[in-house]
Amino acid sequence: MAIQHIRSFNELRSNLKESSKNYVLLYKSGSEASECSLGNLNAAAQKLDSVSIMAADVAQVRDIHTEIGVSSVPSLLVFEGSQFINVVKGCNEPSYYISLFEESVFHAARQSDEKPQKRVTVYSTPSCSWCNTLKSYLKQHHIHFTDIDVSKNQHAAEEMVRRSGQQGVPQTDIEGQIIVGFDKSRINSILGIQNSNN
Repeated sequence: MAIQHIRSFNELRSNLKESSKNYVLLYKSGSEASECSLGNLNAAAQKLDSVSIMAADVAQVRDIHTEIGVSSVPSLLVFEGSQFINVVKGCNEPSYYISLFEESVFHAARQSDEKPQKRVTVYSTPSCSWCNTLKSYLKQHHIHFTDIDVSKNQHAAEEMVRRSGQQGVPQTDIEGQIIVGFDKSRINSILGIQNSNN
């Protein structure tokens, strides 16, 4: 999918799709890190056609970063519908962006006749093996979740520590209940997972 370039905060708001995740790259033309991020995001976007990606050059668009409260670029803003939920800073590999978008596609794959599921957010890092085990477990049980990489998101890392008092990952937020580590029985209990091979 081609990246859509936008020119204002109002244009951003009018282009947010309510029923899915939306991504907006704030970058500065001429900056090496920004050009890297835009190029890698473009490469990732070519591989997926169901993701909404926008971009804004802060040299020309001056209201988005001030409205959202983001002070550095490149920054990839993540929206759940019209709600701003996360920021991914810096230039990342295309494979990182693809996994971020695939998480979003997985999240949106819920069948319309399924009952609403509790909101689940996983705080993780790429090098954490228990994080990957936890995410695989949730996927195996068709639990839709938002994955936040706290190694790339300082604001989310600080919020996670503030709420749990712990720095370790994984941490899972299920409708405001924080679970530190991969506590399978507690996750099963809160999410109603029936698992015969605990």
